[in-house]
Amino acid sequence: MYQWSANINVMIKAARKAGRSLMRDFKEVEHLQVSSKGPGDFVSRADLKAEEILKEELLEVRPNYGFFGEESTEIKGADPTRRWIVDPLDGTTNFLHGLPHWAISIALEHKGEIVAAVIFNPIGDEMYIAEKGGGAWLNDKRIRVSGRTQMIEMIFATGLPFAGSSDLPTTLQDLARILPACAGVRRWGAAALDLAYVAAGRYDGYWERNLNAWDIAAGLLLVQEAGGMSCSVYPDGKSLTDGSVIAANGSVFNQFVKVIRND
Repeated sequence: MYQWSANINVMIKAARKAGRSLMRDFKEVEHLQVSSKGPGDFVSRADLKAEEILKEELLEVRPNYGFFGEESTEIKGADPTRRWIVDPLDGTTNFLHGLPHWAISIALEHKGEIVAAVIFNPIGDEMYIAEKGGGAWLNDKRIRVSGRTQMIEMIFATGLPFAGSSDLPTTLQDLARILPACAGVRRWGAAALDLAYVAAGRYDGYWERNLNAWDIAAGLLLVQEAGGMSCSVYPDGKSLTDGSVIAANGSVFNQFVKVIRND
């Protein structure tokens, strides 16, 4: 088993504590007080509580780091080179509908680069961990991207627009190109887990637009450390700033990028 850094151990502890809180609320999901942030985008009491737990745990141990989370104002740390990037509940809509597919995502950024990542799926007790140069792991086992080489044998994941999103035509065009060329496309509603599944070889690739840094920061490092590749959907873009991603194993990556970009 790889010897994790002190930061990874802090992240694991924080994720497990927030996970326990979310599991308690998930069992009472029909009683949660929910407020709408916008069409199809909900925030729950559980979501806010989980972020407070993560913030307390991470900043107690690393008070000089910044904190960038989905549900609160960004905190600038005394150390401007390091910040936590956190999604306390990736897959909120699944959670609120009682669907057991959601996760906690924590990434550590250093000088603009993600150097440590934890994605925790409390339902399955799956802890995905990656550290720059240390490989990608699922609990205590090393994981790798899939070894498939033919797109027609591959399964891809994506997100689908909802509630009048402006990118519906673009997504339909993506699907029209990719569906005839592969074994299937899945939409499970949690970007962090989509990337974790690519890292674990469960999906062969994943693409999506209109995301936030906290949705994908941890997952990007997991894919990289699992031997995969990723880039922005846009030729001159960067995933963490433009909120888009294409990720896959090395065998199909270039072909997959061409299909999504329609090159």
